[in-house]
Amino acid sequence: MEVKRSLEAAIEELLHVEKQMRIAEDVAGAKKAAIDILKLCFEARAWSMLNEQIVLLVKRRGQLKQVVTAIVQQGMQHVDETPDLETRIELFKTLNNVSAGKIYVEIERARLIKKLAKIKEEQGLIAEAADLMQEIAVETFGAMAKTEKIAFILEQVRLCLDRQDYVRAQIISRKISPRVFDVDDSKEKKKPKEGESVVEDAPADIPSLMELKRIYYELMIRYHSHHNEYFGICRSYKTIYEIPSIKDNPAECIPILRKICRYLALSPHSPMQSSLLNSTLEDKNLYEIPNFRLLLKQLITMEVIQWTSLWNTLKNEFENEKNFLGGALGDKAAKDLRRRIIEHNIIVVSKYYARIALSRFAELLCLSLQETEKHLSDMVVSKALAAKIDRPTGTVCFGTTKDSSDVLNSWSMNLEKLLDLVEKSCQQVHKETMVHKVAFKV
Repeated sequence: MEVKRSLEAAIEELLHVEKQMRIAEDVAGAKKAAIDILKLCFEARAWSMLNEQIVLLVKRRGQLKQVVTAIVQQGMQHVDETPDLETRIELFKTLNNVSAGKIYVEIERARLIKKLAKIKEEQGLIAEAADLMQEIAVETFGAMAKTEKIAFILEQVRLCLDRQDYVRAQIISRKISPRVFDVDDSKEKKKPKEGESVVEDAPADIPSLMELKRIYYELMIRYHSHHNEYFGICRSYKTIYEIPSIKDNPAECIPILRKICRYLALSPHSPMQSSLLNSTLEDKNLYEIPNFRLLLKQLITMEVIQWTSLWNTLKNEFENEKNFLGGALGDKAAKDLRRRIIEHNIIVVSKYYARIALSRFAELLCLSLQETEKHLSDMVVSKALAAKIDRPTGTVCFGTTKDSSDVLNSWSMNLEKLLDLVEKSCQQVHKETMVHKVAFKV
């Protein structure tokens, strides 16, 4: 009881000193008095009184901004030293309430919310943790370090994915431009001009930019995996593979290269897929995994692929992969890869034939007539191929039918090219005659 009375008396005395300093606008003195009050409460382990004094000091009339910042920062130092979880959450709420709506303590409030969300997540309240994190828009904080901003947004994305809110996860992830990871941090930081806000240094527990890049693309892999977007997953793995610390480490880069090859083979045919396929084949590390190099080589070669022999070669590689969309795909991988091989074979046939009998077409693809029609129709609908099926005659015609204007334009261009060649030939003949002084006999 006596200890409590002496504490209250000491606090009253310091409050009087703080008032005098505040009225005199002595920032250093007011900060010292406010911090001393909080230290007294902390040393006496009077947690309820600590909460009361934080609210009282912040709400005092004409309180200086620097003093409010010092109070919040001092309170944050005591958060980790609270005796139990209930006391910690109470102190979190107090600091959150006094810092709400104050721009000059927005960074401290963001850090508080992040810690509180971590506690909620540990309690299994993922939805509450995600809602708490979404209250803070760190992208508008001018004084926060870039890496800390990125880490905060990535935490928001992760919590949205954990609660299976994939739409919101995609929206939040777009706040981060992939180009931000390509900035060279080794360059010296420019000193802020007069009037500009000073950017704070990131806390020690914030990962480096390259580590954040890897976390970002791993989260994107989780998002694309939910929608079975194979090409999106492949591009994310490719970007992770290009990180210098990973590419220089064979123990890490080879497993990632395997995943790139798998998802690249499963991706639908497109110009971007073809470009990535050719660039991946130029990688020297691909010689370490000959089965996948053979697969990619076959996919760029304009020859029909025999599905049975290919799957027998790659079956174990696909089924043994444990981290493949959260587990071994097995039958799903086989079905999707088979569909891609059929699409490849259809494109190969369309390159060599302008018209082909449907029965012969099905024979080349090793499919029934119904399956051949279905896969061909799907490719035509997706605009990957232009073709028509003439059922009465049982033939397939590749390419679009040109109208009269297209035929005339084509004829005009060909004629123009021919005249250009004739003109260049005449110029070369004239040049040779001038050089060798040859006179033509008429």
